[in-house]
Amino acid sequence: MMRRALISLAGIVLIAVGLAAQEPSRGPDGGTSTRVSGVELLAIPGKPFSAKTTTEWTRTLADGSTITTRLEANLARDSRGRIYRERRTFVPANSDRQAPLNEIHIYDPLTRTQILCSVRAMDCVLSDYYPRTFFETPVTGLNSSGTRSLTRESIGSDTIEGLYVTGIRETTIINAGVLGNEQPLVSTREFWFSEELQTNLAVTRNDPREGRQVIRLSNVSRAEPDAHIFEIPIGYTVRDARASARRRR
Repeated sequence: MMRRALISLAGIVLIAVGLAAQEPSRGPDGGTSTRVSGVELLAIPGKPFSAKTTTEWTRTLADGSTITTRLEANLARDSRGRIYRERRTFVPANSDRQAPLNEIHIYDPLTRTQILCSVRAMDCVLSDYYPRTFFETPVTGLNSSGTRSLTRESIGSDTIEGLYVTGIRETTIINAGVLGNEQPLVSTREFWFSEELQTNLAVTRNDPREGRQVIRLSNVSRAEPDAHIFEIPIGYTVRDARASARRRR
């Protein structure tokens, strides 16, 4: 009796192994990823502030339905022009989940150092930083190759977080065939700019390839940010990848 049971069990195992062997196989897949940039800050001294930035991203699927995700992150700039910002992961817009913190970025124009800290690995990498203190608005009209055009129009003025802002809308048209597109691609961007802070307080991007992205600053404080946020977090390891460190080594 025991022998028959063992033989039956062995037969089941052989059948399972045979079925598993017939399963199709494939190689690894790197997948795809899209990074949504928030409001960029210039390394301008003497204009300190801190704020919370909210990004809502809506994409339309082939069947007409939509996916909407959001994230909230902190950013700041002190009187020395140092910049602090967080990189977080999007979460469903209709959920109460907190967007997970992935990275902390610190930019110091005085030492020309960028510090990128991974929260999961608890390590930071120092690299060379070339601060931007001004921004040149792109020229309108056709580009040099004649494949795309840019137009710009004023959309008035408003007040955001108690700050006066001026609005512009830019429309970019990419000719058919430039990116493999059958028809011209039309995308728009709206910017609400604070001259006082020298930064955009709200940005709306509409692009048929990437959907609609609405970015807005809130809880804006003109007080000097806490100096501790510009320091490497306690307990993190540090690797110096700056050119000066490589020369010393």
